[in-house]
Amino acid sequence: MKLNWISIGAALGALAVVLGAFGAHALKDRLTPEELEWWKTGVLYHMIHAIALVAFGLFARERNAGIAGKCFLAGTAIFSGTLYGMALGGPRWLGAVTPIGGVLLIVGWLAFAVAARRLKV
Repeated sequence: MKLNWISIGAALGALAVVLGAFGAHALKDRLTPEELEWWKTGVLYHMIHAIALVAFGLFARERNAGIAGKCFLAGTAIFSGTLYGMALGGPRWLGAVTPIGGVLLIVGWLAFAVAARRLKV
């Protein structure tokens, strides 16, 4: 099944805006400053990689480079998801899982770079 990275990225972008607004309004008085920073970091990386998925989708339409998109998607889910979970009172051990998402995001960027390097421009 071929994934529509542009559509996925756009949906993730909308979700990042919703979660950012939720954190700024509904959670600001309920979270500690540390937990609110986790939330903000999760939203920041979430939005950056939503935009990256849209850009990747524009690039990947004519190329077989799905590994970068899959890494961006999984990395965003793991990295931001664990930060959201901890901010909402989830177990602290989630912080040990967060770097796995970060590594996936890095691999996604490197895979995107390698795929783009193959272009003849």
